[in-house]
Amino acid sequence: MNTILIVDDEPNYLIVISELLKEEGFETITAENGQKALEIIRGTDLDLIITDMKMPGMDGFVLLKETKAFNEHLPVIMITAFGEVEKAVQAMRSGAFTYLTKPFNNDELVASIRKAIEHYALAKENCRLRDEMQARFHFSNIIGKNKTMQQIYTLIGKVAPTPATVLVSGESGTGKELVAKALHFNSPREKGPFISLNCAAMPESLLESELFGHEKGAFTGAVSMRKGKFEAADNGTIFLDEIGDMPLLLQAKMLRVLQEKSFERVGGNKTIYSDVRIIAATNRDLKEEVDENRFREDLYYRLNVVHIHLPPLRERVDDIPMLTSHFVKKYAKQFGQPNLTMVPEALRFLSSLPWEGNVRELENTIERAVILCNGGIIRVEDLQPGMPGENKPPMQLDFDLDQFIPGNASLPDILNFIEEKMVKRALEQSEFIQTKAARQLGITKSLLQYKMRKFGITKKE
Repeated sequence: MNTILIVDDEPNYLIVISELLKEEGFETITAENGQKALEIIRGTDLDLIITDMKMPGMDGFVLLKETKAFNEHLPVIMITAFGEVEKAVQAMRSGAFTYLTKPFNNDELVASIRKAIEHYALAKENCRLRDEMQARFHFSNIIGKNKTMQQIYTLIGKVAPTPATVLVSGESGTGKELVAKALHFNSPREKGPFISLNCAAMPESLLESELFGHEKGAFTGAVSMRKGKFEAADNGTIFLDEIGDMPLLLQAKMLRVLQEKSFERVGGNKTIYSDVRIIAATNRDLKEEVDENRFREDLYYRLNVVHIHLPPLRERVDDIPMLTSHFVKKYAKQFGQPNLTMVPEALRFLSSLPWEGNVRELENTIERAVILCNGGIIRVEDLQPGMPGENKPPMQLDFDLDQFIPGNASLPDILNFIEEKMVKRALEQSEFIQTKAARQLGITKSLLQYKMRKFGITKKE
């Protein structure tokens, strides 16, 4: 139920409006003056204020200012006499949602109330989402205790409040966009837009239009004017992923944007100014690209004001337990498995893998394991779906167990013995070509590497 505060120094108006709104399903609170209303506003969760403009002491205009200072989004509807319309318009300029003149139509009042409450609900939801984004992308939430990662957190904290252009480098899956969002949501531009664009995902002609927009008729299919990402990101941040894939001709236009903060739409001649912070990312060595004449040197130095390099996961293995715990909790909650656990052997297995896809691959692996595991426990086999040969019909074995296995042998000892022998045989038969050996064993290459480390198997010179 929505709660509405009605403020008027005339008791009859308070009664009439209050009863009307109660019949419409609203909860009402009344105040006969501005001072009492202000006390209620500061101590009550309200959805709307309806106040008379002209009151002794604190009038409606002053109450509006005090309300907006306390909660800028809380809507206020002003009730005014016919001769005070000019003041009511001034109140709207100061933040009032709308105004109604006495005597007003009840239907008009109820319609205005519903519209104001709906507007407030959207404003609160936007604030909630923004707070959620800020919490999610606060740099302290980029997970890792690794020394290099700690240095990166410190650097993000120093750079975020500044307008400096940042170049983020690292292999695919290391979290470059996460760093870009942390920089944005911890900067003075946090209330502005964050616009992301992958420069490698589209052809040159389309990329230029996507970045800078186009005028009607600029090319076949341009049936109307369209604004580009740089206009959309005004007063915010634009994240240009895979900047190393940007064509040379576009790089010259990018250089101008960095230097002058201006550009023209494709097919247009009007200069457009946009206040945008640029964060670029690449999985290439841009200095090497410059040396090979595939990337402009002047643009490289413009982008590389501050450089943040994200290490691959294999260089921060000590972060794998923390990352794993985070992803297990995340997907356990998402898939409704609150008591999910992982056996120690599975965690050791994760720490032994090469993770060519970095943190993104680890997250995908954990998500899949959460879905596939049984009994609320993640085991090593849950981390290795789609193994080669898993659709083969079961092998038929029929032999006398006592003839081959001593009666005092434990199951783990026997399994380890057989596993080690089979791994060694497969590697020898494949001349230590791991992909071939893994295929022969019906497991993945990563799992084979894990077992080689487990049994201390190395290739003999």
